Amino acid sequence: MPAEPTPKGQQQAVYNVPVEIAVVLGKSNLRVNQLLKLGRGAVVELEQKTNEPVEIYANDILVARGEVVITEGDKIGVTLTELVKSYNQNR
Repeated sequence: MPAEPTPKGQQQAVYNVPVEIAVVLGKSNLRVNQLLKLGRGAVVELEQKTNEPVEIYANDILVARGEVVITEGDKIGVTLTELVKSYNQNR
């Protein structure tokens, strides 16, 4: 059964729902004593290689993968390269 069209005003309400986006650049395992020794300027080596895709989460759910890019003003951005379709809607 096809969904009925939603009035434009109701669609607009969805646009105001906050979504937390997180991009995981990489991971690393540290012991607590190693973590406590870190200071300003410390470098933590990540298990991820620079040419590997990063994971993009929306509200702690993996939704996509992408590539890191440098934007204007030396800011970091992410270009989406793959949408993840394995989200289980029956959680």
